[in-house]
Amino acid sequence: MRLVIQRVREAQVTVEGRVTGQIGPGLLALAGFAPTDTTAALTWMCRKLVQLRIFGDDNGQMNRSVQDTGGQILVVSQFTLLADARKGNRPSYIGAAPPPVAEPLYQQFVAMVAAELGQPVPTGIFGADMQVSLVNDGPVTIVLDSPT
Repeated sequence: MRLVIQRVREAQVTVEGRVTGQIGPGLLALAGFAPTDTTAALTWMCRKLVQLRIFGDDNGQMNRSVQDTGGQILVVSQFTLLADARKGNRPSYIGAAPPPVAEPLYQQFVAMVAAELGQPVPTGIFGADMQVSLVNDGPVTIVLDSPT
């Protein structure tokens, strides 16, 4: 599993002209899944996402998590995060889980994040052509790979 985590002032995802998820201050998490991802990997990534200390404290140091700040998390599936573009000019997506495997992982991950965060987690629509807009705060962007 791979996450691209962006600290945002606001973010939203739109499908066919309809907003399917939006947040104010918090994190936009783009999530890609591999066929070998396990529940243990999802749990580790969920906790890391919710507890990652990338928000400023009273001294301007990044010592607070999205949970500490009461912020929100928007999760958007993005299989292209697992692309391999090291050879040639056309990326290979063989490392990405196929939709029948990835969609249940995505749904499980979103449910885990909502439980860990203690609030609903807005999302895009799995497999849809989505338009994502955001106001990056910082900017702060972290790429996180699961340990397994």
